[in-house]
Amino acid sequence: MRATALDPRNHALVLATRLALLFGCLFLWWLCTATGLLSTFFFGDPLGVARRLWIWFSTGSIFLHLYTTLLETLLAFAIGTILGLGIGLWLALNPFLAAVTDPFIKAFNSMPRLIFAPIFALWFGLGIWSKVALGVTLVFFVVFFNVYQGVREVSPVVLSNTRMLGANSRELLRHVYVPSAMSWVFSSLHNAVGIAFVGSVVGEYLGSEKGIGYLILLAEGVFDINSVIAGILLLTVFALVLDTAVSVFEERFMRWRPTAGQTVGANA
Repeated sequence: MRATALDPRNHALVLATRLALLFGCLFLWWLCTATGLLSTFFFGDPLGVARRLWIWFSTGSIFLHLYTTLLETLLAFAIGTILGLGIGLWLALNPFLAAVTDPFIKAFNSMPRLIFAPIFALWFGLGIWSKVALGVTLVFFVVFFNVYQGVREVSPVVLSNTRMLGANSRELLRHVYVPSAMSWVFSSLHNAVGIAFVGSVVGEYLGSEKGIGYLILLAEGVFDINSVIAGILLLTVFALVLDTAVSVFEERFMRWRPTAGQTVGANA
């Protein structure tokens, strides 16, 4: 079927609409500040933000801070994801252990993990590992609960049929449990990317000497709203880049999944 004019599969139109929306918002921001409807002291100036970004990149002063925040984020994302995948899968396949640990997991998840940031700073110092530890506690539960729920929702009929075909525990894990949980996993990873950035930036706020969060904190201290917005935009852009990377892996590992509106028979 040919894509209609407003079909989401029309990638050129989708991209053009996104760019029009982006530049439209930027123009509206500039227009409101240029005409005085919005105070540049509180809302910044688009041209001032652009100049700040140009200075940061042209002088190279931003690269150390950017590298630090990205490293903290990637480590927190990777470690939290691995732990969430492993423990979530383990408990989902062990009902007795899941029942025993259920109240402890729920209790820890109910705690506001951001309050652990000063504790991690005491344990791990003001380097990157205190920020990584905070990010791990945030990412872990997002991934854990999705994996746990995804494995538990495997159809009993599919399990019974697979066992009747002679599949052992390892084959069940590989061909039934893991594929069933993958859609849940990738859904959680899209959320975990932003959460990992939150852990890194909050940790930098509470104690650091480098990082994008540290730059934003310094800018707030001198009421430099343009630098604050520039730092936020940088974090947003790189969060979108990481989210796009997750989407690429999702397309690679989820090719077997029917697209919206399709059936398995239609793909055969």
